[in-house]
Amino acid sequence: MATTVKLMDVDLSRPLGDVVVPGSGATLKVLVRVYGTPVGYVTLPVHDGRCAAATLRRAILKTHGPAILRHLLGRRLAAPLPPTGLRVEDLFEALPAASGQQSPLVTVAVCTRDRATDLKRCLDALADLDYPSLELLVVDNAPSTDATERLVRTRYPHVRYLREPRPGLDWARNRAIAEARGEIIAYTDDDAVVDPGWVTAIVRIFAEDAAVMAVTGLVVPYELETEAQGLFEQYGGFGRGFSRRWYRLARDTRVRETIHIGAGRFGTGANMAFRRRVFAHIGLFDPVLDVGTVTNGGGDLEMFFRVLQEGHTLVYEPAAIVRHRHRRDYESLRTQITNNGVGLYSYLVRSALAYPALRSSIIRFGLWWLWRWHLRRLLKSFIRRSHVPRDLIVAEFRGAFLGLGRYPKARRRAAEIARAFGDCSGKPSGPFWHKACANDEAATDRPSPHAEPTAVRTVDLSQPLCGLSDVSRCATVRVFVTLAGRLLGSIDIANHGQSISAPHLRDAIAAGLDWKLFECGATPGRDAVRAAALAGLARHLAPDAAASEQLQLPADVPVSVVVATYDRPEDLRACLRCLTRQISPRPIEIVVVDNHPDSGVTPPVVAEFPGVVLVTEPRRGSAYARNKGFVKSTGDIVIVTDDDVTMPPDWLEKLVAPFVRGDVGAVTGNVLPHELETRAQRLFEAYGGLGRGFKLFDADAAWSKSFGRRALPTWKLGATANAAFRAAIFSHPQIGLMDEALGAGMPSGVGEDTYLFYRLIRAGYTLVYQPEAYVWHKHRRDMPALRRQIYNYSKGHVAYHLTTLLRDRDWRAITRLMLELPRAYVYRIRSRLRGRSVYPLSMLCIEVLGNLVGPVALWRSRRRVRRQGRSAPYTPVAQRPRPGGWTPPKDERGWRVAAALPVATRIRASLYQETRE
Repeated sequence: MATTVKLMDVDLSRPLGDVVVPGSGATLKVLVRVYGTPVGYVTLPVHDGRCAAATLRRAILKTHGPAILRHLLGRRLAAPLPPTGLRVEDLFEALPAASGQQSPLVTVAVCTRDRATDLKRCLDALADLDYPSLELLVVDNAPSTDATERLVRTRYPHVRYLREPRPGLDWARNRAIAEARGEIIAYTDDDAVVDPGWVTAIVRIFAEDAAVMAVTGLVVPYELETEAQGLFEQYGGFGRGFSRRWYRLARDTRVRETIHIGAGRFGTGANMAFRRRVFAHIGLFDPVLDVGTVTNGGGDLEMFFRVLQEGHTLVYEPAAIVRHRHRRDYESLRTQITNNGVGLYSYLVRSALAYPALRSSIIRFGLWWLWRWHLRRLLKSFIRRSHVPRDLIVAEFRGAFLGLGRYPKARRRAAEIARAFGDCSGKPSGPFWHKACANDEAATDRPSPHAEPTAVRTVDLSQPLCGLSDVSRCATVRVFVTLAGRLLGSIDIANHGQSISAPHLRDAIAAGLDWKLFECGATPGRDAVRAAALAGLARHLAPDAAASEQLQLPADVPVSVVVATYDRPEDLRACLRCLTRQISPRPIEIVVVDNHPDSGVTPPVVAEFPGVVLVTEPRRGSAYARNKGFVKSTGDIVIVTDDDVTMPPDWLEKLVAPFVRGDVGAVTGNVLPHELETRAQRLFEAYGGLGRGFKLFDADAAWSKSFGRRALPTWKLGATANAAFRAAIFSHPQIGLMDEALGAGMPSGVGEDTYLFYRLIRAGYTLVYQPEAYVWHKHRRDMPALRRQIYNYSKGHVAYHLTTLLRDRDWRAITRLMLELPRAYVYRIRSRLRGRSVYPLSMLCIEVLGNLVGPVALWRSRRRVRRQGRSAPYTPVAQRPRPGGWTPPKDERGWRVAAALPVATRIRASLYQETRE
């Protein structure tokens, strides 16, 4: 993997603290839990080896705030609610322990073959389970050595060792069923590490719903240290989400459901559990399938399918967590992906043979999956860059065809094994099993085919919430929910002719009526109550958050301000006057880059401001000039602004304040018009101007994903007339300096800033738009200047998208250029013709012309860059050599002492002042 990924858990029932991650360029992937139950992941870049608690908290609430509230509501519904409704503080109250709760014996079976090292890690985790009544089994499946037996007998005397000579994972699973003493049998793999609360979460579901015969759980990665492990997660992994789900089929014989054919959605064999007696009804695992046979998989999927097909209930419980150690090398990963295809289609063949009535549905699913998962992704990989290598897609596609012929071959081999060792693949027999079967048949309600379609029930949340056991003759239940006699609303639950357990009912109420469960007070309405609840949740998780949000960037963090100029002395003078009047306690360096040194008009202006650094860049282009300023700057934060901009005295501090967050790589501010006296200036504002509104927002990975297949609108994030960057990004391998082929002064026109924003977000940083940090911009006063500006903007927009297409293989650029832009012009022309817009058609024609010229303009810019050369790379200040061996004086933190000016700003002394290269 390109970066180190550190995995960790955070439980919001405990205070959040800063996270230290060794190494640079790391990524933190946090599993967010609430009282042990996972609600999702947040992924954050880690800079300077640390992720602040405030940053982590903000990301968690932004990504999973509603999910956290729903989970807390479902948990709180286990006890009666106050008659007036809930407060957020009530969600964190300790709930009374369930009285008389039994702990049935649970058998945990680990089936293994010749992986003693992995098994040791697995057994160490099983020893830490918090469940009191356990039986641990290790089933050694046709071992080639005695390493597993020696490990178990010498180091784990409390674990029962069984040797199963018949090769095949399902033979081993069936041996565990035959030998188990527990009422519940839970399976995990030898390369998995179970969570301490794994068994407790499984038993809770079985205990609260007698109809449940199978439980699967969440499987998360144990580590993401190699590229192969990261690719497996991107490919799909083993996780099936963070919401508890009940699966059952309609028991009305007039309805034939086929949702269970795609059994991979239910979970995986590394994390599954069954009531032991269910095997007396539906039989054992099919030993023809799964690892150790030529099918290489599918045994778990076939069992999930059969549990549902035979009329039982399966629950996916994400609180039952197992961590799986994915394949570490690429070749093993490709073999695993191939076997996934083999196992799935082997399972489909087996099910089609076993259930002739479903054969046509199984064939349709197999063809649909072949197109939906295999062919479509393969075709897309040729059109745009895929997040997984194409050879993995081809490997699974090949495995699917192999799987169609593997089941008959594996069945012949299983018959040979059964003749040699004996068979245990049918239904169990014996007194225990006959008794269990009879008890279960008596307890199971078998409704007539003509059951009532819908039941109506009422529950009062001020009373203890129990399950609905009298609805097993109905396909759906409408539940009216009241609180102390006050009607809150209703929810519909598809129960498919079975009872509804208390957890199922609580989850449905929490998801359907979440905001109505809170006290209304003075904030009626769905959005207002939800906002108040989320704010209350934020206060509870971090009581001092409000104070921490107001923290300013430490005063000893130095800042450089880069102003690129091209022969505009009066505008530059006004800009420098405002910069030197900034009220700030920190060291500030002002760097002016003269992009036309031959004219000689800029040095006299700079000389009026002692301490301002003047550098020259004779190669024309705003990207060249700004890159030169970045390279010469020495601040930890680098601000970019234009020479035709002025700003208030508190602008700088407001702009750099968000950098207190470690994930922030850039901050942009609002750009207001300095004046609107001429028609050209007013038309530029009608065009869109440079301002981006008055609402604070973050543009991060989640913002990027929200656009799906549409191009990222980085042009809506602000402009480098008012922007600040963390200097470290300029040496980041995925970001670097501005693209010299884009920007003013080049044939392409503009785009250097939007492309830098694009790369910054793609690299995992966050861009914050801070509207309070505003500047005033001098718009073009005459129409010819405005036309040139709009023409350049239009060329640059196309050049920017072509750059993302050609350099970053971002095929969304084609959608933007071929579909979105023409559609936008049609809409704007219609608006003008209908009198809804004052923007002239002549200006729209200029925009269209600029778009058409964009590809040629980008080609010309690239040729010029090849001829003139690229900018020198940015070197971090700490790595720069000191000219002449002289070292400037430093303060106690090691920063150079700034020279004082007769204004509120301190401008940092430069090592040298360059007037001409």
